[in-house]
Amino acid sequence: MKWSALLSQQRLRPEEEERTDLRSGFERDYHRIIGSSSFRRLQDKTQVFPLDSSDFIRTRLTHSLEVSSIGRSLAGNVAEALLDTGADQEFLPEMKLPMTEVLECAGLIHDIGNPPFGHFGEETLREWFEQHLGELTFGGEKVTEILTEEERCDLVRFEGNAQGLRLVSALHFPGIRGDMNLTAAVLSAALKYPVSSTEASSCAKDAARKKPGFFASEKDHVRRVAEITGTGARRNPLAYLLEAADDIAYATADISDAYKKGFFRYPAFLRLMRERGAGEREMELLEALCAEAEANEELRPEEYAMRRWLACMQDFLIRGATERFLSEYERIMNGTFPEELLSAGEEGKLLTALKRTAYDTAFVSRSIFKTEIAAHTMMTFLLDHLVPAALSYDTGCRPGLMEEKFLEMIPADYRQVYARQTKGLPSRERTAARIRMVTDSVSAMTDTYARDLYRELNGMPFA
Repeated sequence: MKWSALLSQQRLRPEEEERTDLRSGFERDYHRIIGSSSFRRLQDKTQVFPLDSSDFIRTRLTHSLEVSSIGRSLAGNVAEALLDTGADQEFLPEMKLPMTEVLECAGLIHDIGNPPFGHFGEETLREWFEQHLGELTFGGEKVTEILTEEERCDLVRFEGNAQGLRLVSALHFPGIRGDMNLTAAVLSAALKYPVSSTEASSCAKDAARKKPGFFASEKDHVRRVAEITGTGARRNPLAYLLEAADDIAYATADISDAYKKGFFRYPAFLRLMRERGAGEREMELLEALCAEAEANEELRPEEYAMRRWLACMQDFLIRGATERFLSEYERIMNGTFPEELLSAGEEGKLLTALKRTAYDTAFVSRSIFKTEIAAHTMMTFLLDHLVPAALSYDTGCRPGLMEEKFLEMIPADYRQVYARQTKGLPSRERTAARIRMVTDSVSAMTDTYARDLYRELNGMPFA
């Protein structure tokens, strides 16, 4: 792979107005993403704690901004090192800024397709289709016999990453031009998993093949991006940096949020991290920061030390990811490096300890279970009614009384996208698109909107 292609500002659809715009293609991408309603909706989507009223706790929006910032830093570090060492003679000084801009934009959209209620929302969607897809019928035929294998897998292996690509490729506007029309470089960098739902496997040894990165509906889009950037079926090198930025942001943020919400105290955190394999040097630094805070008579010395320590750990992980990228540069550039950047060394031990501590103290807590049970109830109710209603849509058959009313819950924008994408297709072949109309609609919901819609449809008073 070559940086001249990986940093291509070419778009899949040419734009006349770009000829007179003095901004770079990536600056235009940035402004387009920031100004989109899909990006704004992330402010009311769960990162870890669903429907939390605190303004301290992170949302998908604040998380995406943090990933974008860390990704830009990682790109800058790598670019500077390549120029200083001359490790790649084809990497030129004028490529440094574009590389940082691409990672900045990719970080903003890396979670843009996630449904409400965080990763639990993804799991609920997958579970619903695993349990009910075989029960659905259309025209006396089982839906599973109408759909292709890839279309079936897209549903039972629903993935927010793939939905994000679909969103920026087809759902940005409901009209003829439904895409955000981002540059191929940004789309490629954001494609952490360049495989379809039938190709991905959670048991895969290659980290790039563990999850689906795109749905069947966007297969041609992905093929064009790969042709422009020269990645083929390989992972874009910048996707490794995006993945590392995501890991760094959420591993440190989850600890910060869990501590703030009182899921663990400082002494317990020290013990848990050591038990889970964190390096002694890192833990001694935390103890030294706490002692320093106490000596300086800080009001809340343990909280002060935790904040400073997490910032230091972010720096430590950023350096580690940079060094691993450079040490594995040849394999990364030829598409044969199968690991994550932060999967080894002291950085890998620290990251694992942070994730396990957050999981054991917060993710399996009673309060999280209660909100996840509520989220499951709400999303299951919506899918129970919306999917069967959508199967009768645009078929010439009059929907049932309640089906007709539930169809009105699907925004007109998504019905217009459906009409655009299925124009000229026989009714039977539009079945997958009808179901996608529901997953598109449900995925776009914010936590609050999904909760309020559930309450309204069940005649429940608002709190």
